[in-house]
Amino acid sequence: MRAPRPLVLGLAVLALLATAGIPAAVGEKSASGKPAEREGHHERPDDPYMPAREKRLTAPAALVVRGAYQSVQINVDGSGANILGDAANEPSLAVDPTDPTNLVVGWRQFDNIASNFRQAGVAHSHDGGATWSVPGVVQPGAFRTDPVLSADSFGTFLYYSLNSLTAGDLWVSTDKGVSWSGPYPAAGGDKEWMIADDTGSVGAGNVYVTWNSQFTCCTADTDFTRSPDGTMFGDPQSLPSKAKWGTLAVGSYGELYSIGARIEEEAFPVPHLIMKSTNAKREAQVPAFGAAVGVGLGGETEYGKAPNPDGIMGQVWVAVDRSTGPTHGYVYALASVNPQGPDPLDIMFARSTDGGTTWSPPVRVNDDSTHNHAYQWFGTMSVAVTGRIDAVWNDTRNDPTEATSELFYAYSIDAGATWSASVPVSPVWNSTVGFPDQEKIGDYYHMVSDALGASVAYAATFNGEQDIYFLRVGDCNASGAHDATDIASHTSLDCNANLIPDECEEVAPACSVCSTDGPCSDGLFCDGAETCNLATSRCQAPAGPPCNDTNPCTADSCNEVGDACLNAPVPPPGPVPDEVQVTQDETTAITTVAWSVIAGADHYNTYRGTIPPGGMGGAPAGPYDHTCLESADGAGDGAAVSHDADMPPPGTAFYFIVGGEDGCSDGSLGNSSAAVPRPNTLPCPTPP
Repeated sequence: MRAPRPLVLGLAVLALLATAGIPAAVGEKSASGKPAEREGHHERPDDPYMPAREKRLTAPAALVVRGAYQSVQINVDGSGANILGDAANEPSLAVDPTDPTNLVVGWRQFDNIASNFRQAGVAHSHDGGATWSVPGVVQPGAFRTDPVLSADSFGTFLYYSLNSLTAGDLWVSTDKGVSWSGPYPAAGGDKEWMIADDTGSVGAGNVYVTWNSQFTCCTADTDFTRSPDGTMFGDPQSLPSKAKWGTLAVGSYGELYSIGARIEEEAFPVPHLIMKSTNAKREAQVPAFGAAVGVGLGGETEYGKAPNPDGIMGQVWVAVDRSTGPTHGYVYALASVNPQGPDPLDIMFARSTDGGTTWSPPVRVNDDSTHNHAYQWFGTMSVAVTGRIDAVWNDTRNDPTEATSELFYAYSIDAGATWSASVPVSPVWNSTVGFPDQEKIGDYYHMVSDALGASVAYAATFNGEQDIYFLRVGDCNASGAHDATDIASHTSLDCNANLIPDECEEVAPACSVCSTDGPCSDGLFCDGAETCNLATSRCQAPAGPPCNDTNPCTADSCNEVGDACLNAPVPPPGPVPDEVQVTQDETTAITTVAWSVIAGADHYNTYRGTIPPGGMGGAPAGPYDHTCLESADGAGDGAAVSHDADMPPPGTAFYFIVGGEDGCSDGSLGNSSAAVPRPNTLPCPTPP
């Protein structure tokens, strides 16, 4: 984190918010001149704080398992027990980019469900989410809502939330979530989002905040601010177009994207819009955003439907592909939207391959029927460093009453063009119970992807009340690799090509059911012999590659046409360039031979020969007589250096040649000046 600045100006900003913030938004009009619809604003205290029972009651936390997926409850007491009579919802998650085993989750904490007074709950994990420490709330007794967490490229954690004035404050932790400094005044308004630049670009450490201008804390129409370090924010600005219920994303080079649902139809023709800034990363410049671009997601973002009566049905998510592959720089959008037709809500996705300028037609992510009147709500997205796109959502597809949901997961490995089958990763839970005098379970979930899977923070009612859970998705068989990797490497079968390993499917695909080995064969020689696991009656992948001869000195490959394994010798390392440096100490007369290392060489062999009187002669190969001087640093004087204490016979001179060795064979000694390979009739021992 950059060095904190004096906070005198920050206190002045706080005074401005307290005196001028709320009235400035009253009576605000939209770009069309009509009063903007102020939908979904409930982020001011209207109940007094009501403490928990004098004697806090607890019960064992629910065991939350679905197949191979196990969720861990976060908001527990010191013994890991569930606290009765409270509620926790609307979680946000941050992962340390310098050490992903460090995680922090924040949420809205209701100590007593008889009151909707909430505080800023927080917990941290230093073992990848297996266990959690729950110190309580960031600011005891203070009204706090809409938590958003992020981590910058230095491993600093940031916690943003709204206060009782509907203005934002930010806390900073430099010890992995154990302690927090703050609050630092940070402007804001309902519904806000915050992100830290973790790219390592010129904007590394910057913190960006955006919010719904209808509920701004400050000057009317403002909805964006920036800080170079999280402790001091600039004056709020007004973005070119107005959006709500959105998020932010930072690209590899520090470019900033802000996405959301339009506030008013007359002001913008498309239900969702995105804006981009290429200079927000530069502290000395005022952030400038280009004109908003419409993102067609096939429907509107909804508020207040059956599964979440008093909340939005999910945010609009934006993410940037930072992989090193061909999809680097692609921009992705995902949201739960009301599509055309009878389905009330679907997870819809779109992508841009040109930095947000143009967008693809929308793609439906969930794979249920379009006529079963199911809600896919709280759609959430993140992108792994490999370019894989992960998505989770709540799904009512298995309950026609729409009261119960399951958390589902799907992923894409082709930039969102196609998606895996939708997989339930949690048990069934009822979203209409446990309300803390406010009929919603929050407005969002949060997830962060990595090469092996994704970390998810979500809220559910497995204990009959609202609680926060942590879950890892994407590795259904606990192989230590993502499911897509298992399938690609043929360590898992996917006979129905739905991108889910066959052994993980709750209902075995018909093509994987067996009683003998015969039906399991895919007809390919090079991916090994599939067999039938008689214990499970399912086909299983071979134990290892069929052509691996376990010899490190052969390169193994397979010829599918000829159904044959090829085990060719590994080529030896190339010759050490002739620019070998030879020097002689004038006092000791010891000769030092030094050279540059080459690719593929584990060690080096030094050869010495004698140049006779009159030179090497005219023979094409030359009268080479070199023998091994030192093999693989046998003298212990350095891997890329040799020493010689001998002196050549009178009238002659020594020459030195160096060759690389890879543990399998001695490399070439190069060619003579006549382009003829130098002989090596007496090679150094291999291995030495």
